Parts: sequence; structure tokens; C-alpha cells
Amino acid sequence: MQTVETLNEGLKRAYTVTITSKDIDARVEKEVKTMAPQVRMPGFRPGKVPANLVKKMHGEALQRDALNNSIQESIQKLIADQKLRPAMQPSVELDEGFEFGKDAEIKVALEVLPEIAAPSVDGLKLERLTVPVSDEQVAESAGRIATQQGALEEHADDHVAQDGDTLVIDFVGKVDGEAFEGGSAEDIRLKIGAGQFIPGFEEQLTGVKKGEEKTIEVTFPEDYGAEHLAGKAATFDVTVKSILDGDKPKLDDEFAKSLGLEGLTQLNDLLKGQIEQEHNGLTRTHMKRKLLDQLAASHDFDVPPSMVEAEFEQIWAQLQHEAGHEEDPAAALAEMEAEKEDYRAIAVRRVRLGLLLSEIGQANGVTVSEQEMNRLIMQAAQQYGPQDRERFVQYVRQDAMAAAQLRAPLYEDKVVDYLFDKAEVTERTVTKEELEAAIEAEDGDLKPHVHGPDCGHDHDEKPKAKKAAPKKKAEAEDAPVAEEAPAAEEAAPKKAAPKKAAAKKDGAEDAVATEEAPAAEAAPKKKAPAKKAAAKAE
Repeated sequence: MQTVETLNEGLKRAYTVTITSKDIDARVEKEVKTMAPQVRMPGFRPGKVPANLVKKMHGEALQRDALNNSIQESIQKLIADQKLRPAMQPSVELDEGFEFGKDAEIKVALEVLPEIAAPSVDGLKLERLTVPVSDEQVAESAGRIATQQGALEEHADDHVAQDGDTLVIDFVGKVDGEAFEGGSAEDIRLKIGAGQFIPGFEEQLTGVKKGEEKTIEVTFPEDYGAEHLAGKAATFDVTVKSILDGDKPKLDDEFAKSLGLEGLTQLNDLLKGQIEQEHNGLTRTHMKRKLLDQLAASHDFDVPPSMVEAEFEQIWAQLQHEAGHEEDPAAALAEMEAEKEDYRAIAVRRVRLGLLLSEIGQANGVTVSEQEMNRLIMQAAQQYGPQDRERFVQYVRQDAMAAAQLRAPLYEDKVVDYLFDKAEVTERTVTKEELEAAIEAEDGDLKPHVHGPDCGHDHDEKPKAKKAAPKKKAEAEDAPVAEEAPAAEEAAPKKAAPKKAAAKKDGAEDAVATEEAPAAEAAPKKKAPAKKAAAKAE
């Protein structure tokens, strides 16, 4: 193998590699000798088929395989000999004039990872903003659950219904004195003033008491969904079964037990833990952004353009998808275009910080264990149907890039935790609103900057988001960055695919298509044609 460097500019490298026909032929001969004993051919005893006949039968396929294997090994040797650290898979192109029997000349182009001076992790100073959980927050959270579950305190029997009260009623709807289909229901909850039912229905129940029966007269709107009822006068015979206080959720052991818990104390403990977890997440987001800002301010180096472009394309594709769901997609897309360079700057920073965190992690022995990786794979596999999970697991285990992308967020978190431990951290107690305001302030006050490959961290250095595309830059920056830098043999293409030679397909074709998770089934609705939705009297 002969190698000539044709480009060495910044992080870009290019080489011309010549593989001799002698080497390719030697591989073919070796493979013929290996497979000849297994070949069966009429007129010959098993294992006695002459090598020249084997070569004649399978020569073309053997030559293609020999060429591909030669190219693959040549690239690995090139990377090892030149001590290269490829940023992305090298581009490999076979000379258009190649013919079997002649030397093969291939052009290899790649970008290498930058040489990063040993990152200093000394002198980091961070502030941890902590938010205590109050009894009021726990009670409010429990109250929301109770309200959602319909667990409300019941008013006294002599209470007169008013705005905000929730009535439990039965009703029978009639048009021209005849009950109509779908116009009757039992145990329907109606909150007075919520506007759930057709105009005039709720208002006429103001002032009723528990056990009272009342006939309500209404007229269906002209634009009512059910044509046979639109514009018609109707009556509803209503029986008030109970009146609940819409502002007072029922919080007691009985309610907690209805949720499968031992009592209200256990419910409150669980809710307190959830709120603490939410607060800790915000605290970590704030600390992480401050940490990464310090790292970004103290390190500056060139990053591979191909990595930046790949990161930018990922950001841009996500933004385009989100813009399509905006109230005014055209305006959102126009604003994106106007801020395109800001997003490209975000991509640059994400790549730079990703490489920096990777370097810090490797220099300090941060790794993702095999057990942790297995857990990640099993968790990711759950998004697929049972029949595809095993294929997904095999794909990740065989594809270094897929494994790296899956590993990246956890690896980054472990590097960040390492840096938290090294930093001088002071604590300050704040309210949740103050913590959220601190994060929001960073969103608007910092200039656009960026993260790193497969970024998943919580940067937030960007221009203020505008009306047409709220949150977009924040979301673009909040994505995994760091991953363990791939070994040279992982970075090289698994199968060189020269343009002329028919290279074998690699494992990419075995990737499992993502399966959308089924939407949760909504609980069946009771017929209530007095509501606005459905028959509008539903």
C-alpha cells in the first residue's frame, strides 16, 4: 500500500492510497483455497473441485470482496499510521478508471478532531439555587389531583347552587315533548359557569338544591353539530343528585385509598418527592448552564465543519417540524430564516463543548459501564414493538455510531457530575419563581453560542426568542453533546463503498424504523347531549 497526502489544511486531510493488484489477487487466491473444500459440483467428489473452477464460478464476487476488504484495511492502516482521529466517517472514492487486474487508487478525505490542550477544571465556581418544598405546594398538588379525579367536598343539603359549584345530575332531553336519542344521561357532572353545556342550560340551575327536580327550557344553536337539533327548542327534565364545592377538593385518607395508597400521608410524601425532583431538575439546569458557560469562555478552538453541519441540520430539521405546527407556519419559517446564522452559531458551540466535555471525561477516567449501557439499550428498545426490540438491540450492539448516540447523554451527565464535584459550590435558597426567572434571564441576555455532537445538555446562550417561534432557540440548545471520542477503528467506515466496486451493504439497512407510541385511550364519555361538544348537547 502506498500513501500520498494531498491535503493538510486546518482540520481537513486528504490522501491518495494505492492498493496493488498483487495484494488484491493474493486475497482472492487465499479465499479460493478457503472455500474450495466446501464447494459441490457435479462430476467431482466433495472437496475435490479444482481451484481454477471455483475461481471461474465465483471469481467476480471474490474480487469485489477482496477489493472491499483491501480498501477497509488500507483505511484502518492509514488512520493508524498517520495517528488520525476522524471527526466523521472518511469519504472514500475509487478511481473511475479502475479495472480488476490493475492497481486500485482510492481517494480518502476526512476531517480530524482538533488537538485540545488539557482542559483545566480548577477554579470553577458555581452557585446552587435550591427551592424548598412547602406544605402549601404539596396541598396544592394534591388538590389538583383530587379535582381531576372529581373528588370534591359535598355541600350541605340546604346549600343553594351558585357559580363555581359542581352539580351531579340526571337529565332527560325532549323536543316537542318526545325524548330524543342521546338526550338522556345519569350522574353527569356540570360545573356552573364553566360553559360546558349549551347556552342557557347552566344558568337555569343556579339556585337549585340537592334533590330538587327542575325542567329547563333551551334552544339549540343554529350552528349546532347535530342537524336534527339545530335551532330547535327543547326541554330537559333535570334531577339534582348532589352539589359539590368546586373550590374544595376532598383530601382525606379515603381519597388517597381510592388511588391505591395507604392514606393521605403516603400521598403527600409521594407528591413532596415529585416536587423536590422537579425543583432539583431546575437547579441542575441552572448550574449546568453556568458550568458550560465558564468552560466555553475559557476554551476556544476550531471545530470540524462536517460535525457543525450535521449538528445544524439536526437543529434545523427539528425547527422546521415545530414550525409546521405553529399557528402561522409561514411566519415561523420566515423568522427561522432570518435567524439562521444564530442557529448555526448554536451548532458550533454545541460541537465545541461536546468535544471539550469528551476530552475532560477521557482525561479523568469518566466512562459508561457495560451495565449502564445495557440498561440504556433496554430502555430505548421499549419504544419498539415486541417483534422489533431484539432487532434494535442487535443493531445498537453492532453499530458503533448508534451506540455512541445512545450513550452520549449519560456520558455527558457523568462528566458534568464530575465537574460539579470539582467546583467550588455555594448555595442560596430561592423561590421556584426566582429560579425560573434566573433561567429565563439567561435565555435573553446571552449572545448565541453553541454545544457539541449529539448534544443533550442544557445550554442557553442565545438571542431572545420572538413571537413567531417561541422557545425554539432554547430547545435547539437543550440537546446531548458530549460523548466518548470514538476509537480510530470505530470512526473508519465499516465497509468502504467505492463508487465502481459493489460494496456489501452494512448494518444500516437492518435499522428498525421508529414505531410511534399509541396514544393513551381516552375514557369513554357518557352521553350528555346538553354539552357543547359532540352533539353540542353532549
